[in-house]
Amino acid sequence: MKKSALLISIIVSGLLFSSCSNKENKNNSDTNSNSTVKETFSIANLVGEVKTVPDSIIEYLHAQHHSFKVLERRTVPAGYETPNMKYWKNYVKKVEDLPVINPGPGEYVHVMEGQRNGYQNLVIGITETYPGGAPPMHTHEGEESHVLLEGEILYALGDTIFKVKAPYIVNIPPMVPHAFKNIGKKTANLVVIFPTNVWKYDVVDYFPFDKKENHNSPSHKH
Repeated sequence: MKKSALLISIIVSGLLFSSCSNKENKNNSDTNSNSTVKETFSIANLVGEVKTVPDSIIEYLHAQHHSFKVLERRTVPAGYETPNMKYWKNYVKKVEDLPVINPGPGEYVHVMEGQRNGYQNLVIGITETYPGGAPPMHTHEGEESHVLLEGEILYALGDTIFKVKAPYIVNIPPMVPHAFKNIGKKTANLVVIFPTNVWKYDVVDYFPFDKKENHNSPSHKH
């Protein structure tokens, strides 16, 4: 009888110890996963953007579309060899092999520039937009499309603020100042598409998310 009681005591003690250890390991794992925001794809190929002062032609172009002052034009660094498109590998580009830029806090973009990859009229970017991350307010000379399959984004498009939950496609007309901010809890990977062959955008002197916005309203004017 005493042996049975002792055996039961040992088994119960072992189960309690195992339960406590598993709970502690789970808590440590949860803490570690929540304390670090990770990108979906590697951003090891981070490069500095080329920033140039706008000339009078660029300033005139902007003046025809909005009242903001244009601060600078940004592009990716020059220097590349045009692929000969002879083999199937020339038609494939891994996301982790693309150059990465950092337009704003918590915002990175994998840039597929058409002229470097055998396209005639296409540029694609895939963002790593961390929670709270946002690019500066900017414009493009041509139209743009945003595609998001998971997440929630706050947009500033012209003088309108609105938020959208994925999945969605957003149409951004040429020369309309815009920005976006990830208001979700996970990194958002927007796919941005341009019918052009060169990655470039112009930053303006206004940032729409400095003030607290009313996220309960689907849209409102400034």
